Amino acid sequence: MDIKVNDKLEMKKQHPCGGRSFTVLRAGMDFKIRCDKCGREVMVPRKKLEKNIKSITE
Repeated sequence: MDIKVNDKLEMKKQHPCGGRSFTVLRAGMDFKIRCDKCGREVMVPRKKLEKNIKSITE
């Protein structure tokens, strides 16, 4: 999967705040993503992130 910094991700599962859209802040083996609804930043391993993506918008 080709995921770049500043891409918007729509996830299958929602964040505890209720938001499903995230912005990519850092890409690599681990991704740093920010919830667009509450602003919380989370580090997620690549394998887990790629499994949970519904769609990618740039």
